[in-house]
Amino acid sequence: MIKDAAVFSAADLALLARGEGPLKTLHPPARLAIFGDPVAHSASPPMQNAALTARGIDAQYVRIRVTAEELPVALKNLAPAGFLGASLTIPHKQTSLPLMDEISREARLMGAINTVKVVEGKLQGDNTDGPGLSAAIHEEFGIPLRDLRVLILGGAGGAGRAITVQCALKGCPAITIANRNPAKGDCLATEIRESLGTEVASIALDPEDLRATLYSVDLIINATPLGMKADDPSPLPEGLLSSHHLVYDTVYSGGETALLKQARLACARSANGFSMLLHQGVLQNTVWFGEPAPLETMRTALAALRS
Repeated sequence: MIKDAAVFSAADLALLARGEGPLKTLHPPARLAIFGDPVAHSASPPMQNAALTARGIDAQYVRIRVTAEELPVALKNLAPAGFLGASLTIPHKQTSLPLMDEISREARLMGAINTVKVVEGKLQGDNTDGPGLSAAIHEEFGIPLRDLRVLILGGAGGAGRAITVQCALKGCPAITIANRNPAKGDCLATEIRESLGTEVASIALDPEDLRATLYSVDLIINATPLGMKADDPSPLPEGLLSSHHLVYDTVYSGGETALLKQARLACARSANGFSMLLHQGVLQNTVWFGEPAPLETMRTALAALRS
């Protein structure tokens, strides 16, 4: 078994498709991967490899650095390399859409793919980010997502869009997205209304609009990248949180983000993105193998990275 920190390249995958290269020497054989750029930081391999072991499957999940330019060929190489599928992360979730042979309804609405399954040489695209978030919210706060009035910071972006669509699919009583570019949020709100018949409010990510909105919000979700770096500011201005708020920060880079610190000081219940990472990964594994994944095994493997 390789070390979890190992990173392969798109060129290595191309070699494996021809029966050559470093991936060919792995035992168990590489049959699943995460494509991203960067990808060395991904916490998915330990979690997915624990699931493969629990299932008794002689295979492993590896990291493969794939640039934007390399993505089309890398996806085409999955089937000849003997892969069952792949996870997609930044910057590939949106650009992979036209490269699939089939796309789930949810992925099409979310405008992004995070899960690829190879079936008889064809690529099937799906998105487990939204359902993973829904499961995480229920686990962390004990309340179904469908019962909460939600504000999504960065709700028109990549991960934010998936979360916003999931809230609409679940029928949340009120959905508001806040973006630095309000026009982008307006476009998504219109698209969701026309596709699903669900009303979504769009506001600017500025103190005045946020203050006017937060009094009628139950759950605040950070879908911006703020918090990935230790010195990042909070996406939310100071003094706006109250103890009745639930705060979910999708960032899982470790430590207390500025937003989570604000929540703690306001005595608001909060959680970081590790639970979303877990549940979207569990759902990916279920997609690949067609049966429920070993949730607790995957949870234990993921938790070990935090200790």
